[in-house]
Amino acid sequence: MKPLTISAYTAVSAAGRGRAALLSALRDGRTCLERKAFDDAQLDCFIGEVAGVAAHTLPAPWRDWDCRNNRLVDMALRSDGFEVAIAAAIALYGPDRIGVFMGTSTSGVRQTELAFAARASDDSNLPDWYNYRTTQSTYSVADFTRSRLGLTGVTVAIAAACASSAKVFASAARAIAAGTCDAAVVGGADSLCLTTLYGFNSLQLVSADICRPADTDRKGLSLGEAAGFALLERSPSDGRPALLGYGESSDAFHMSQPRPDGAGAMRAMSLAIERAGPGNAVIDYVNLHGTATPANDLAEAGAVVELLGREMPCSSTKGWTGHTLGAAGILEAVIACLAVEHGVIPMSLNTLTVDPAIKANIVRETRSVQVRRVLSNSFGFGGANCSLLIGRSA
Repeated sequence: MKPLTISAYTAVSAAGRGRAALLSALRDGRTCLERKAFDDAQLDCFIGEVAGVAAHTLPAPWRDWDCRNNRLVDMALRSDGFEVAIAAAIALYGPDRIGVFMGTSTSGVRQTELAFAARASDDSNLPDWYNYRTTQSTYSVADFTRSRLGLTGVTVAIAAACASSAKVFASAARAIAAGTCDAAVVGGADSLCLTTLYGFNSLQLVSADICRPADTDRKGLSLGEAAGFALLERSPSDGRPALLGYGESSDAFHMSQPRPDGAGAMRAMSLAIERAGPGNAVIDYVNLHGTATPANDLAEAGAVVELLGREMPCSSTKGWTGHTLGAAGILEAVIACLAVEHGVIPMSLNTLTVDPAIKANIVRETRSVQVRRVLSNSFGFGGANCSLLIGRSA
């Protein structure tokens, strides 16, 4: 495929608002996870909560979209001059030629939880202020983004579990190649909610300890929330990061577990490298999906070793932000861009002792080195796998 320049990008997470806050946390080795309760959840765990969401106000024309998820979206749109970049793109291409591709897993389910809690009784109707279409609907996050930015082109919402906002890059690349749009806003958002916390806890995947990817004593994940965006264009990169390739596969192995042999993960990575072409096949770092669950870490590490060898530097960055589910793909794509632009390979934060069964080269100390290309992995329930190759084209 022809590289697509990532001409603007941003993210909001537990690390803070914008690229600078995220880069600072990565360089400092400072976790942004806290042992605290979300709302009235009675769970002993760490979470990656974004500060200021409750107090954030959507602009007046978009109050009908008000929910925790769309507040995260709005916070991200206001970060790193992203709105300004889109305004310039509109002037260049027109509002109907810029596509919107957004990923989410639970969308505004928190708003639905609040609506059910506000009923006068169990058999009462939901309150009048509740609007399913503009908050809970999976399409809400894409519709709000499109309207908020003043775009009128193709608009798509993708819900593929934890691969959702990685797959948006693939869908956007295909749309641009097909001539459906000239540029694309890609991104995603997922917000903390009781459904997610208790749902993952019921699967025995939420750890009472802070998440420790690849650690011999890893117990499971720490959940977080985030939103992020990137602008993809066919313009010359001028040294900026670019989407060089993408790969997608489907395990169809189990509803929640990955294939133990990592075949689906390896297929996605292989396709991303193949699509980028032989000139871009040299990779400097792999940002692992790395959830800190026993099955995921072992299967993914095995796939990396089989495909790229034992010396390939790799790490999970979920020790900083937690697992942000449908937003993980865009958040870690932003981290990949930061790695390329600022020459940093983040350590696997909170990893004390690497599991002897994991043969991959897990980075234990953050490195300042030249990074040309990063392979970023996002793997979801049901075997939805997506790998993105991000970096500077050869």
